[in-house]
Amino acid sequence: MSIENNKEISLFDSLTPIIILIILLYINVSIYGDSSIDGSNQFILILGASIAFIFGIKNKIKSKDIFLTISENLKSISTPIIILLLVGALSGTWLVSGIIPSMIYYGLKLVNVSFFLPSCVVISSIVALATGSSWSTSATVGIGLIGIGKALGFDLGIVAGAIISGAYFGDKMSPLSDTTNLAAAVSGSNLFEHIKYMTITTVPTIIIALVFFTVYNLLNEPNQIVENMGYVESMKEYFFISPILFLVPLIVILFIIKKINPIISLFVGVITASIFFLIFQNELIVKLVNELGINRYQIIMNSIVSETNIQTDITFLSELFNSDGMKGMLNTIWLVISAMIFGGVMESIGALKKISIYLLSLAKSTIGLFSSTILSCFTVNISASDQYLAIVIPGKMFSSAYKDRKLSSLNLSRTIEDSGTVTSVLIPWNTCGAYQSSVLNVNVIDYFIYAIFNWLSPITTLVVVSLGYKIKRINEK
Repeated sequence: MSIENNKEISLFDSLTPIIILIILLYINVSIYGDSSIDGSNQFILILGASIAFIFGIKNKIKSKDIFLTISENLKSISTPIIILLLVGALSGTWLVSGIIPSMIYYGLKLVNVSFFLPSCVVISSIVALATGSSWSTSATVGIGLIGIGKALGFDLGIVAGAIISGAYFGDKMSPLSDTTNLAAAVSGSNLFEHIKYMTITTVPTIIIALVFFTVYNLLNEPNQIVENMGYVESMKEYFFISPILFLVPLIVILFIIKKINPIISLFVGVITASIFFLIFQNELIVKLVNELGINRYQIIMNSIVSETNIQTDITFLSELFNSDGMKGMLNTIWLVISAMIFGGVMESIGALKKISIYLLSLAKSTIGLFSSTILSCFTVNISASDQYLAIVIPGKMFSSAYKDRKLSSLNLSRTIEDSGTVTSVLIPWNTCGAYQSSVLNVNVIDYFIYAIFNWLSPITTLVVVSLGYKIKRINEK
């Protein structure tokens, strides 16, 4: 998708749709609360797109060009939509097959409660570094860690924040990551030099996050751990619990490491989990057949596409044994589609380019250049709802400015990663924010403040630049 647009649009016309959208979303969320994702936020995004469309027509931009860009935007999210559906199917089949209960059971046996939160950061970092994907990390170990955190009695917002912090750290530092490769490519940097240069800001940020989660964990250990640990032993009354069930997530992770298409990898995870259900969960099958009056095929199909509830005598366990399958992802998909329509209109009328050019014009100093880059990335994440555009648009717009200041392209590639890649998950209607919220079943507003690595990364970048620490110049070896 080209980011070039020769149409002229004023800064006022570019910013007004974004400002109106944010105001309307704030009002809507204050009225509907958590249920705003059930449809009202989606309409607000469409309304925002309509306002942007009017400004486009006002600036004599052809409606067919606007709709063409919207169409291209929607095409770009076809793969994420399929992934979202498969993740929903994954959560359902991994529940009935005993994979998630086994993760929770053995996780509680092995985890040191006093260091659970920093463990979430480390585990997520390792998996994301190996797979190159924060999305796959959340869909595999993230689901298990959330379940363990819930069983331990932790606030799910902080557990999600720890998982996301680790996942995005590993994603950023992995040579397998698509965003890491894209940031290096769009800025003209060498991939491995880019990764090495990112350590200057990324390592201090993840260390600060680890320190916070460790201290918080030590000072805020949940009270109901002993009681819940007793309940966990009751899992064996409903599921066959065994390490052999971990073969399924290991296969999925191995496929992703081997760069097999994530859609294929997740689909294999769904099918193998369904097979494991038939092989290992005979007692559960009999229980569900007798209670619900359905056969094995229906049990599997329901776990894939719709709501699954394993009823127990313990309320705590019944809350754990619940999944909405593919159906549970539909509101998120609806939200992503609506957001991409708004982003498509904003891109087609030249608003995103105009904002980036304006921010570039404010960059009178080195720290001003870095600040403008960060603001541009964040603005695109808000308005275009896509982390790839938040990398590509500022990367193209600011490339010449960095060269003119005799700054190495590594400065640009690192900055758009520190601000474009990691902040996408902090915006509820961004594809990343919507995805993580749905997979981990935690609202963005609940994990926002705890996703320390993500919101602290651009701040760390500005601190490093203001100190003049290792600012690489073009002629430096």
